[in-house]
Amino acid sequence: MKVILKEDIEKLGYAGDLVTVKDGYGRNFLIPQKKAVLATKGAISELELMKVRAAQKAELTVQEAKDLAAKIEATSLTISVTTGEDDKIHGTVTNVQIAEALAEREITVDRRNVSIDGDVKVLGEYTATISLLGDLKPKVKFWVVKAD
Repeated sequence: MKVILKEDIEKLGYAGDLVTVKDGYGRNFLIPQKKAVLATKGAISELELMKVRAAQKAELTVQEAKDLAAKIEATSLTISVTTGEDDKIHGTVTNVQIAEALAEREITVDRRNVSIDGDVKVLGEYTATISLLGDLKPKVKFWVVKAD
């Protein structure tokens, strides 16, 4: 019996896979538990259509991420901080501050995807890496300056 899995099943397959199972397993467990549907011509054509749509959506997402990466690479930020003697920073510049500075420029990134390259303890120029999709990791330059 051929069925299309609706969810991942260990040692059998992943959601959307067309698999062959024993009749009893399919009829008595998979289909009643709504873990699979019978692989009819209509169900198979619907599955193919869903796969095409998913691929198109994934391609669109990759293109959006590449556009966002280009926008991030072209951006430079200025972070104002309070300083003490010898222009040492009180505290440090965090990934939250970088994400907020990018948001002010209408670039939305998750603060958890921002990593600052090195410690920011004194005024100067630094870089931060933004993890987007897969190995797409644009860098943004930022300057740490003394607040007025």
